[in-house]
Amino acid sequence: MLDRFPRVPVSAPYGAAVRLSRVLLSPWARFALLILLLAGAGAAVLAWQPQHLLAHGLPRTSGTMAVVLFALAYGVCTVAFVPRPLLNAAAGALYGIHAGLPAAIAGTVLGAGLAFLLGRLLGRDAVRPFLRGRIALSLDRQLSRHGFRSTLALRLFPGVPFAAANYAAAVSRIRLLPFLTATAAGSAANTAAYVVAGSRAASPTSPVFLLALGFLGVTGVAAAMVARRTRSARAADPDSAEPSDSSETVAGAVTSPDRTSPPAESA
Repeated sequence: MLDRFPRVPVSAPYGAAVRLSRVLLSPWARFALLILLLAGAGAAVLAWQPQHLLAHGLPRTSGTMAVVLFALAYGVCTVAFVPRPLLNAAAGALYGIHAGLPAAIAGTVLGAGLAFLLGRLLGRDAVRPFLRGRIALSLDRQLSRHGFRSTLALRLFPGVPFAAANYAAAVSRIRLLPFLTATAAGSAANTAAYVVAGSRAASPTSPVFLLALGFLGVTGVAAAMVARRTRSARAADPDSAEPSDSSETVAGAVTSPDRTSPPAESA
């Protein structure tokens, strides 16, 4: 009975297509695609210089559509490594504080979300098995266990590069919604200072402009002090066990100490 329906052998082209699809969907192939996309974005920024278009090419209008387009362009530019301070200042110069600040924050959240999704879909599976070192493991543990709080700390700390925080979060186990919410909340103060400075750039002696610059200077000095104190603490205790979920990392430097696992966990 079964002999009447012999098995049809799988054709060689079909098998080759399956193997090719597996190779193309492998973690390292996706990671290579991510590197190509980021390299292409960086090259496009160097060649096209979209920051100049944002600063000078858009019409000076407070229309809703212009603000929305600026926010979209802002988000894409952050993925392409355009510095956020320049974009924030451009938002203030073009649309003032009332429209420029929402556009800058929306663009910040959009850029963080795009980078997070790119890193999570294309790079996480390839990079995560190679996490090594005290700082990398501690930061990953902070983001995975205390996603909102740790992301909020990274955004409040002005010395942490925006793109680095995005891709570090993508490699961790943090969920997208807490990451975006903490990004909006933590980036608001620093973004507002740049937007205000940009809106008053034509009058650099005005009290508002000087206050914005003073705020940026104070936060920069505070960040440098925290980083120096953290390095001094590590240098004073080089043989300490694996760092706990505390202020030894950039995120933990702002959050409170929280030991959730003993140092001898790996023993």
